Formats: sequence, structure tokens, C-alpha cells
Amino acid sequence: MKLIDQLLELLYPTRCAFCHKLARTPEEKVCRDCIRKLPYVPMAQKKKLAGITDCVSPFYYRGDVRASLHRYKFGGVTGYAEIYADFLVKCIDENEITCDSITWAPLSRRRLRRRGYDQARLLAEALAVRLGVPCEPMLVKARHTPPQSRTNSAAERRKNVAGVYRANPSAHISGKRILLIDDIVTTGSTLCACAAVLKEAGAAEIAAATVARTEQ
Repeated sequence: MKLIDQLLELLYPTRCAFCHKLARTPEEKVCRDCIRKLPYVPMAQKKKLAGITDCVSPFYYRGDVRASLHRYKFGGVTGYAEIYADFLVKCIDENEITCDSITWAPLSRRRLRRRGYDQARLLAEALAVRLGVPCEPMLVKARHTPPQSRTNSAAERRKNVAGVYRANPSAHISGKRILLIDDIVTTGSTLCACAAVLKEAGAAEIAAATVARTEQ
């Protein structure tokens, strides 16, 4: 290990991406206990969403997974995208999902400016490298909306994202099998809204993958 790396490790020691306990080595991004105990979604349990052939997630959105995603999404820990992508690849391979291109459910411009990064885009880009397929910005969020987490029902979530996504006019969508990425799926309103736009633009097939899903 280089001297600068040793100093950084002393100042900012590596912690498990999920339980946030100190790692035994700088290379250990997820501790052994978490590897065994994380709330994995069974392979056969897919989320059924309109317009989407398969929607898969490696984890349930609870406990340390929920805390980890909050650090990633709101705490600026963007390096977690690489760790999540490793779990997503395994989940996608196990479910035999194939695609021509990867895209993501984008943030509005206002939220992107405020946060400084698009968490779904980072996931999509990390995943594309691992799968060896292009990652393309196929969607645009044309209007700022309140966070989905602030809504109280599935009906409110659908209303909140109705008509807010548009196809990127410079994207090549027609005839493609597309893998749509987001960080979390609850009711699926966001993914369904995005899939409807992609379908209208001529996508042949749309699958989806998220890091975590709720249990309903």
C-alpha cells in the first residue's frame, strides 16, 4: 500500500457498506457477517410491473440495506454504486436478463443541482461496465416533483410521476431491449412511468433492476 493510501486509511478507515462497521482490511467493502445476513430477495421473487418483463432486486429495503442506501442517496457516498453493481450483476445473471442498452430513471435538473449527482445514473454506469453493454441517457425528467417518499399511497405516487418523463430526442431507443435502473422500487410507479415512455419511443422490451425493493 502506498504511503498516501496508508494515511487516508488512518484518517478515513474503510467501513462495511451496509452495517458501517470498521472493515478488517481496506479491500473488504462488505463484511462477512453482512454477506451472510443481508435481506436477500429470493431469485424467483420478481416484482410484477406493467410494461416491464422482469423487475429484479438483490435486497429487501430494510435494516442495514435501507441505512446504506440512505448514505448513498443523501450522504454523498457515491462509491457505493460500485459495490451495489456487483450484487446487481449477480442478480441479473441469475434471472437470465439480457439487454442491448442500459438506462436509468433520471432526477429532475433541480434535484440534480441540489444533490450533485444522480444516484441511479451512477448505478447504471457501473452496471454497464460489468455487463459490457452501453449505458445511454434515454429519458429526461421534464418537471420537478416532490420525492416519492413523501407521498402516502400508490395512487399518489402514480399521480406524482404522471407525464413527467420524456424520451431523450437524441437517444436510439427503437427496437432495443432495455434494462432500466433505479435505486429502490416500492409501488413501481416511477419505473412504470419510465417504461411507458420507452415503449412509446419504440423499445422492443424493457426489464428493470434496483438495488432494493419493499416487501409488498
